Amino acid sequence: MVESARAPQPARAPESVPAPAPGIEITEELVRDLLREQHPDLAGLSVREVAGGWGNQMWRLGEELAVRMQRMDTGPGPQLKERRWLPVLAPRLPLPIPVPVREGVPSERFPKTWTVMTWVEGTPLEHGAITRGEHAADALADFLAALHAEAPADAPDAADRGGHPGRYTEGFEHFLRGAELGPAVEADVRAVWADAVAAPAWAGPRLWVHGDLHPANVVVADGTLAGVVDFGDLFAGDPAWDLAAAWLLLPEGGAARFFERYGRADGAAVRRARGLAALKSLFLILMGLSGDRGLPGGKPHWGPAGRSALERVLRERPELP
Repeated sequence: MVESARAPQPARAPESVPAPAPGIEITEELVRDLLREQHPDLAGLSVREVAGGWGNQMWRLGEELAVRMQRMDTGPGPQLKERRWLPVLAPRLPLPIPVPVREGVPSERFPKTWTVMTWVEGTPLEHGAITRGEHAADALADFLAALHAEAPADAPDAADRGGHPGRYTEGFEHFLRGAELGPAVEADVRAVWADAVAAPAWAGPRLWVHGDLHPANVVVADGTLAGVVDFGDLFAGDPAWDLAAAWLLLPEGGAARFFERYGRADGAAVRRARGLAALKSLFLILMGLSGDRGLPGGKPHWGPAGRSALERVLRERPELP
């Protein structure tokens, strides 16, 4: 099968910069009021806002928990998916991931979904660094090898990502134009993308895929990967969408060690993953430029991360059969 017949056609390019939407102001007082109403035994714990987040806003709850509040997400789907599947996946994964422990239901006070989850200790890579590159490459490979197991029939399909790169050329062109790379670099990036589009599609079983691995969705400690967060895009399908993280997350030279350790990718998967890494790098650059210009939703510090990742994409091409 070329790709899952169940996978819906995307209505838009993946990871396009979201437009801001009006919403309810989420404050410490609101979080504590919701806990008093629905989980009073937790209401006495300290509540601290966690910087970042877009679709959801996080609040640290005590030392071991966090409250995940639906913010810009248009529906409860991502949180409901995490509630259903993360307790199933967590026991077999070698790195910590957040696990839902309490459910918050929409109410008059807050008519959206919220969830109490375990806290994953560490610093988001977008604000940290990997200094133990070989260890991090091995940790990422082991994590994805464990995650990429065959998913059950009722596992979720991808929404606006997950298909063959050829389905996302319109989004690639949009990101490339916005990234302002210059003619020479742009030509090199186009070549990587064309190679990914020409690569054979995934023909294996539907595997569990995180779907959104980038520097804001992993945490680091002691110079290496320490956990993976935000499974709102979890789906079953082509693992190349996660293999792109070899370039997005790991320092120079990490991709080759990652694929050697992972051991399950063929040449076609590497080609698709490398093109998707270019796509995701362009998105990070675009978000950085938006932040530099003061546009809503922009993240200035994502720009340098995206440019570094794109440089690795252009320099590093692990050779596999």
